Amino acid sequence: MTDLPLAFLGMFEALRMGPTFARGRRDERAGHVRSLTISSSLVVAQVRGPDDPAAFRARIAVRSFGATEWARVEKALVTEARYVASLLDGRMPDGIEAVFAEAGLGLLPLSLDEVALDCTCERWPMPCEHLAATCYALARTFESDPFEVFTWRGRSRDELLMRLRLLRESAAIDGLVAAASPAPAPPPRPLIDPADPAAFWGTDPPAAAAAPSGIRPDALLDQLDAPPLSHHGKPIVEVLRQAYAALPDDDTP
Repeated sequence: MTDLPLAFLGMFEALRMGPTFARGRRDERAGHVRSLTISSSLVVAQVRGPDDPAAFRARIAVRSFGATEWARVEKALVTEARYVASLLDGRMPDGIEAVFAEAGLGLLPLSLDEVALDCTCERWPMPCEHLAATCYALARTFESDPFEVFTWRGRSRDELLMRLRLLRESAAIDGLVAAASPAPAPPPRPLIDPADPAAFWGTDPPAAAAAPSGIRPDALLDQLDAPPLSHHGKPIVEVLRQAYAALPDDDTP
């Protein structure tokens, strides 16, 4: 995270206003930035240099990210356990700026087109030494408490950590539910009307098979074990054989 404040300062120092920023750096180190507050999109500082009759108010504004943009970032952060672990432990993880870049966002403004500057001293050219001192004080704040970067972009530390915890817990619950869910049941078979033979059998009901011609009517008795029964002293099979032999053929008119 150390490189980001340096890049942020480099944006201003590239304006080739060496004397102004040398004065601002000196005033910041001397403690002339009396107060500095960071809120969503706005940094405000009271600066009184050694030659100033009174303190001047310097302001640096950026665009804070909207709810949809933060949701993209938070979702990406939760997918990387190391990011969440570091943030919940109060540390800024290395490489976090890449997460914002993948979401199409910049964690810190790196172009003057992304900031708005003003100071009540109304000196020209801008930025004045009061704004320069505020820039150095802001970079120092980001080094000591990197979470203030999030505050400037619209997410306080407490809100960000709360949302990361909720997203992590939700992901864990979804995983448990998915693991415990039974396999989907097969679709129910359609009801069949027993009164509809074609629907019941799937085809036309099978026709009774006709006995091939030339087979004796009593041939079935030869396929079965004879039961130990008799009728008037005759084995029951012989009695039945005479009855089968008396049956008419199927094609008898």
